[in-house]
Amino acid sequence: MELRVAALQVLALPDPAAKAAAARVLPDTPGASLDPGALLHQAGDLPGRPERPALLAHTALARRSPFTTGGRAALLHAVAHIEFNAINLALDAVWRFPGLPEAYYRDWLRVASEEALHFNLLNAHLATLGYAYGDFDAHDGLWTMVEKTAHDVTARMALVPRTLEARGLDATPPMQAKLQRAGDARAVEILDVILRDEIGHVAIGNHWFRWLCARDGLDPLAHYTVLAQRHGAPRLRPPFNLEARQAAGFTAAEIQALGEPD
Repeated sequence: MELRVAALQVLALPDPAAKAAAARVLPDTPGASLDPGALLHQAGDLPGRPERPALLAHTALARRSPFTTGGRAALLHAVAHIEFNAINLALDAVWRFPGLPEAYYRDWLRVASEEALHFNLLNAHLATLGYAYGDFDAHDGLWTMVEKTAHDVTARMALVPRTLEARGLDATPPMQAKLQRAGDARAVEILDVILRDEIGHVAIGNHWFRWLCARDGLDPLAHYTVLAQRHGAPRLRPPFNLEARQAAGFTAAEIQALGEPD
């Protein structure tokens, strides 16, 4: 089956467990030369989602203390929702953009598989706390940027993996510190796995953004600013996980630009 067709089929699945299971084996999909257009009209609304969680505005979500079981579950549910969305982000990056090197598609299929692993780890840990994915409300900020960049693969690489997903590199250590204080060692271990893999995912975004800029004769640093303004990317705020960002391939100039005013 053609890689883009396979990704589209999994993207359309609404059941989280079925989507995660299918995404885990996608890197083994053999390549071919079929066109996903024939399948698209059968796919329905994209991405496939379960009826729960309810999706609310970010500002409408209640804050809970991680020092209660319910509050800790809510925090981990929020991370699980990000990882579920990240499966969809990677799959969309595969099926939506034709004409790229096979290595591009293989990279994003691997990302989808690893995001599915993260989701499974978090959902299993939620079960030990008496909860499951869907038990708390969530928001849809990541997918909004996917829609904004649906017609520009360079903008997608710039603003999803290396902007929104890179925020997870910054947010994970403080979250781990809270969970450590709350006595949840297993959650800290899971976040170690996620942080390790997300460095690689952001690095993939960096690699393909620079490859696309080189193909089109664009300066990556200057073009990033243009894309961020054009698509309303959020202004990133410190503190930044500089070690993780360097490991993910951000240049010294890009890291310096994080602290500069718009």
